[in-house]
Amino acid sequence: MPVLPPLSDDPLVREVSEFVRENDLARRYRELDRSPSFPWEEFRALGRAGLLGLRTSSALGGRAAPLPRVGAALFHIAYRSGTAFGKVCLQPEFSSVLAAHGSPELVKEWFRPMMRGEKLIGNQITEPGAGSDALALALSVDRDGNDYVLTGEKSEVALCLDADAAIVYGKVSEGESRGGVTAFLVPQDLSGVTRVPTSGDLGERWQRRGAVRYDHVRVPERFRIGAEGKAFGYLRDELTQERALLAAIYLGAAFASWEETVSHVQRREVFGKPLLRQEGVSFSLVQDEARLTSDWLFVENALARLDRGEPAAAEAAMSKWLAVEDGLRAIDHAIQFHGGRGYSRDLPHEQRWRDVRSGGIAHGPAEVMLLVAAHELRTRGTT
Repeated sequence: MPVLPPLSDDPLVREVSEFVRENDLARRYRELDRSPSFPWEEFRALGRAGLLGLRTSSALGGRAAPLPRVGAALFHIAYRSGTAFGKVCLQPEFSSVLAAHGSPELVKEWFRPMMRGEKLIGNQITEPGAGSDALALALSVDRDGNDYVLTGEKSEVALCLDADAAIVYGKVSEGESRGGVTAFLVPQDLSGVTRVPTSGDLGERWQRRGAVRYDHVRVPERFRIGAEGKAFGYLRDELTQERALLAAIYLGAAFASWEETVSHVQRREVFGKPLLRQEGVSFSLVQDEARLTSDWLFVENALARLDRGEPAAAEAAMSKWLAVEDGLRAIDHAIQFHGGRGYSRDLPHEQRWRDVRSGGIAHGPAEVMLLVAAHELRTRGTT
């Protein structure tokens, strides 16, 4: 069997696995795909159980768990119930810019309630003309007394219809910070904010993505996060950790399909013998086993380096790239080897495939993950 995160000897992993079982999250995962909505009931239950913000400091109400343990917990959530609830657990980490650089008042008013499952905060970076290149953002941010005025559009926004507030990134048009990216916590019920849903996504439908338009939206200065022009650095640090943790989620979902497929082909007979004894099948599954195992060890190493405070942007980027590439391959084999039923909605493999496929785009596309790693390689120097 693959050397994957242990279940029995880690109290945090046991706790999240029990939560998944008690709340029947595997069933809910399938429901969220067929009737897309944000899982508010489960979000609040996770908050009550103290399972939001596994990495977040205890001073802010989190578990302050070491990153490798957080990765193992997220792996098991995804293994037992798909990708959705691992990402729900990560919502505070997705907003760590607010926790680290927001004022004490903003943290008290918004971040702490999110830790309790009472408020939901999204992130808005991408624009119609700017995705991976955050420095190309065109959202207009103008000073007007003690307010900022936001004008423009954010696209491909996860939690578009459900977030109570969003961390919005833009460029202040005047002053010393001009040209740098600034972050704001923007309540989504402010006058001038319009949310427009997409016509439907391939996967991760519970996120209900869309576009958000800002028509001269006045944001008080107290909602600025950190200093003007410094948010690109904040965002870069947050994304590095996110990528390695997301890799753990994708691997957990892929391993579930791999394990279910191994069980299936042991029982299914073709040409008078179990399908697993057909080399065309067994060779593919052995290769998937090796890749998923190796990928987990790579992810675990990246998380350990980040936990020690070591630079690991390249390792985190490669973790996500590997997890998506090899996860999709393993799930595709699951669809193939289950035959006609594998190509139907009767089994969870097609939903897992669609959801893991989002990892090749969100939080940095595959090409950018390779670019990050290549940049590190070019600047590493020679011996």
